[in-house]
Amino acid sequence: MNAILTHAISLRLLSVIVVCGAWEYGGRVPISPAFPTFGETMAALGGLLADGSLQQAFLITLQPLALGLLISVVVGIALGVTMGLSQPAEWLGSPLFIIAQSAPLAALIPILTFAYGIGLTSKVLTVCIMAMPVIVLNSLNAVRHTPANLLEMCHAFLGNRAQVIWKIILPAAAPVIFAGLRLGCAAGFIGVILAELLITPTGIGDIITYNQSIADYPKMYAAIFSIIVFSVLFIELVERMEITLFRPEKRAV
Repeated sequence: MNAILTHAISLRLLSVIVVCGAWEYGGRVPISPAFPTFGETMAALGGLLADGSLQQAFLITLQPLALGLLISVVVGIALGVTMGLSQPAEWLGSPLFIIAQSAPLAALIPILTFAYGIGLTSKVLTVCIMAMPVIVLNSLNAVRHTPANLLEMCHAFLGNRAQVIWKIILPAAAPVIFAGLRLGCAAGFIGVILAELLITPTGIGDIITYNQSIADYPKMYAAIFSIIVFSVLFIELVERMEITLFRPEKRAV
């Protein structure tokens, strides 16, 4: 019985139940007239699903999100690995991404809008500037912290530079790079919603903005809830892929 109660899935379900219960209680108090109960939000979510508006909104939102994440993953890993293998490249590039990670990047969105308009390009770039710094810096640190004993072993067996990179450095860095991908994907979801709220209301951002303007708060919170759930499930999928590929000792957990 104790094993069941302390199992990871049980604890996660308990966490969800506690949050939903607190949400329901906060809506009934109420914390604010603009804060609906969990039940009202779920009823509104059912309505959005029934009329198809939520599915259509997701299709629109996923376009810049998918493009932005694809660019961020490919370019981010390539830059991070390059900087990890070359100290001059690290000196040149890492300060830019450190600043980008710590800066309030949402303030750049009006500049992107001015430069590229209110179309798909600005939204894709918003996803990239949110996701790429995390991926680049994690890839850099993963390569830089390759275990010294593995490198020494490869050199002892007369491994050349290419063999050191492909057979030692990249396999050793892969788990940390993959962990960085999860963080980058989470930042990308934030970026696409910011883009849809600040550039032009489309997709999920349109549902949020419109229902806020007409004070239909259950539908507004339902849209927010749906994108949170989708992002959590997506990041959970990425984590499962990481465990399957690089952490076999945790597959049974």
